[in-house]
Amino acid sequence: SGGEQSPRLFQFHKDGFLVLEHFFTAEECDSMRNQIQRIIAEMEVPPHCRTEFSTKEEEQLQAQGSSDYFLTSGDKIRFFFEKGVLDKKGNFLIPKERSISKIGHALHAYDPVFKQITHSPKVQELGRKLGLERPVVVQSMYIFKVQRWALPLVVVTPHQDATFLHTEPLGRVLGFWIALEDARRENGCLWFIPGSHTNGITRRMVRAPSGASTCVEFVGSEPAYDDSQFVPLPISKGGLILIHGEVVHKSELNSSESSRHVYTFHVMEAKDTSWSKENWLQPTPELPFPSLYT
Repeated sequence: SGGEQSPRLFQFHKDGFLVLEHFFTAEECDSMRNQIQRIIAEMEVPPHCRTEFSTKEEEQLQAQGSSDYFLTSGDKIRFFFEKGVLDKKGNFLIPKERSISKIGHALHAYDPVFKQITHSPKVQELGRKLGLERPVVVQSMYIFKVQRWALPLVVVTPHQDATFLHTEPLGRVLGFWIALEDARRENGCLWFIPGSHTNGITRRMVRAPSGASTCVEFVGSEPAYDDSQFVPLPISKGGLILIHGEVVHKSELNSSESSRHVYTFHVMEAKDTSWSKENWLQPTPELPFPSLYT
């Protein structure tokens, strides 16, 4: 797109992330939160979460049910629960809106509110400023990150998104991370290692060969990251963080009394790019990856 690169774009290429405060309005954030409440109200608990397993065989069936449910969630709106929130009959031990860890992976395609946000004119304009020629949306998630009183607290270990969403060449995947509430150090904001997007990736999550006991496996190893290199990125409600596919980031546990709701989606530059056939997520005839530009 010629001309001088804006200072912000330069910063993004240097750091591997970019914070854009107040990108979305409070109203837009609230519309997403209200919509997710409606989706939860209508939610059916998936059958594999309800089985009272007793034999080894039934346990394996449940695990297979979980992995199928995950692997085929790319073109559906599905529910992923925290550990220990359901009893063996599939009843909730705590209020259901506090039991869900995330909802994914096709909110952007099948829900009118999330679709409108994902393809909003300001997102499309940002894509053009970033020089994206044929961006497609590959997946989306609503993440709750709530305080868990009696449950194991969730820490998102350091990772690179390209571990899960691999492309040839690398550098073609971009995360859009939207804070629907203030994200502070206390409630689990993101932390990044600036500049860590330039070293490639060392680990990939791939579909396991059929017949394997797990649905996915990791190839390669995760390096030990130096904790002192991580920089916290607190952001206000409505803020957007752009995340390069190879930048190393994490979030700590939420030790506060407030949740940290987020809507996030990933975009791939489809021009001259191939999506790995080994990725857990695959486009389907029902849902080829939709263009970001409408």
